[in-house]
Amino acid sequence: MSDLFSDKAHDWDTRPVPAQISEGVSRALMQAIALSPTMTVLDFGAGTGLVCAKLAPHVGRILAVDISAAMLEQLKKKPELEGKVEVYCQDLVAAPLPAKVDLVVSAMAMHHVRDTAGLLASLHTHLKPGGRVALADLDSEDGSFHPPGTEGVFHTGFAREALGALLESAGFRDVRFVTACEVLKEGRAWPVFLVTATRR
Repeated sequence: MSDLFSDKAHDWDTRPVPAQISEGVSRALMQAIALSPTMTVLDFGAGTGLVCAKLAPHVGRILAVDISAAMLEQLKKKPELEGKVEVYCQDLVAAPLPAKVDLVVSAMAMHHVRDTAGLLASLHTHLKPGGRVALADLDSEDGSFHPPGTEGVFHTGFAREALGALLESAGFRDVRFVTACEVLKEGRAWPVFLVTATRR
């Protein structure tokens, strides 16, 4: 599988859109979830660790998972994550981790996964009973957020009601949506939601 982010990883953290998203999502996440030093967190689609770095001071351990080796190499260089984060370059749906966590977080990774129901089922299996998810992605859009022909984009955002139903079908309860932020890009504002839910 080719690394679709190999040419973007080196300057990812300096780009305005990832910075806006990581700031807004992290803020909304910490308002919605009470973090604690006893928590083990799985960051699905961790990328360069923009969200990891904001959560790390508040939790015990983070498992950072991504299929882009180039993005994870940037994450590993961050001194603030040293000793706090374990890095896994693998497809979490095809190759689950042998670990159970308290919280799964994700920012802008779901639209890169073709099988949303399969992903949610996988996240459910990684959670301890009563564990929670906090997943952020684009609200349904017209397909113009990404440039035409962008590889690896399988969804043009998500309808909240439909995604909520998928979460409930995957074994989650207490599904709640908030708008985490609006991304300003090319003169338009793109809403990004954060959905939280608890494993039944």
